[in-house]
Amino acid sequence: MKLSRRQFFKLGGAASAVVASGVQIAPAAAASRSKVKWTEETATICPYCAVGCGMIVGTADGKVVNVEGDPDHPINRGSLCSKGSALKQLANSDLRITKPMYRAPNASEWEEVEWDWILDEVAKRIKQTRDDYWIETDADGKTVRRTEAIASVGSAALDNEECILLVKALRGMGLVYIEHQARI
Repeated sequence: MKLSRRQFFKLGGAASAVVASGVQIAPAAAASRSKVKWTEETATICPYCAVGCGMIVGTADGKVVNVEGDPDHPINRGSLCSKGSALKQLANSDLRITKPMYRAPNASEWEEVEWDWILDEVAKRIKQTRDDYWIETDADGKTVRRTEAIASVGSAALDNEECILLVKALRGMGLVYIEHQARI
């Protein structure tokens, strides 16, 4: 289809008039959505890129069996990108690690460990590092009470409320280097 500059502006003006008139153009997925009766559906947010697309995830017998965009969600209105659409493959993969793994210093293999052990170990190491590298005052004698030996990087898998709680906890521990990268 070849458009002259004049035709392009006419078409753009007509499209703007349609949008301004309040006509809602719903995605095809939203118009044809029907509940899969044998699944339990849960509305959730896509964990990938921080756009915040709404999803409806259908589960049966503890497995994800259906993923689709939420047509009532104001951000994506029923559509999903390829990553969001592939969530079922991620959740159901045999290669997905579901238990904590630990690799000892100088070891070449990872080993499966218990949650209680790994959480205690992480807490112990954070406390030790914080204590070893605590800075009470800076070079000018100003009270700073911080540690620069620990950093945190958040991701899109956290929602705003979780991010707020995490940052408050990290600041309470004296961390300075706190970053958030929604694309990881």
